[in-house]
Amino acid sequence: MSRTDDSRPTFVLDGETVPFSPGQTVMQAAQDAGRYIPHLCHHRDFAPRGSCKVCTVLVGGRAMTSCTLAASAGLDVTSASEALTTDRRHLVQMLFVEGNHHCPFCEKSGDCHLQAVATHVGMQDTHFEHAFPTRPVDASHPDVWLDRSRCILCELCVRASHDVDGKSVFAIGGRGAHTTLLVNSPSGLLKDSAIARDDRAISVCPTGALLPKGGAYLVAIGARRYDVADIATKPEDT
Repeated sequence: MSRTDDSRPTFVLDGETVPFSPGQTVMQAAQDAGRYIPHLCHHRDFAPRGSCKVCTVLVGGRAMTSCTLAASAGLDVTSASEALTTDRRHLVQMLFVEGNHHCPFCEKSGDCHLQAVATHVGMQDTHFEHAFPTRPVDASHPDVWLDRSRCILCELCVRASHDVDGKSVFAIGGRGAHTTLLVNSPSGLLKDSAIARDDRAISVCPTGALLPKGGAYLVAIGARRYDVADIATKPEDT
């Protein structure tokens, strides 16, 4: 069994040795080692879901989500291949056309995880036909804005609201193209929910779907973290 100087077991990721601790996933070990694997629904602070498939890697020729794959000694993991990058690009392109993501005038531009991953995987167009869905915007709350057309159903707000905020404000409901983000309140509106602008559920949103009101454009577009550096070098909070 291969080991590093700190006596932890290791696996190989794209030809480089990565140490891990018992119980870690491939994604968690890679993040701790400063190795970037593209992802959207994963966040280091929450239990993995494996739903977006962007973090898919190859192990022995089999495709597996790295956020749910248990690290084990001797694994030989491929992430940075041309084929996987192409698959990730197509997944991100589908997310763009299934929603309404207008990056040039979105408040989250330059600080958006979806946009940053798209840039990282070389997305230059959306390739597929746009659905242009009509999805409700909930501006009923004095401090929080919800635009479902930007939601990618990553469930991060669901997990954060339940696990950190202790409120369970959000849930995912529906099937197929009708899957949507639900608000737990008598009216189904944010104004009648327990949400607050400083809830973790708001700040963890990887797109502009959930935003605190009154805070847009405090940092100019062009100076935001993913404007100045690729997400692979700025992944510290994802």
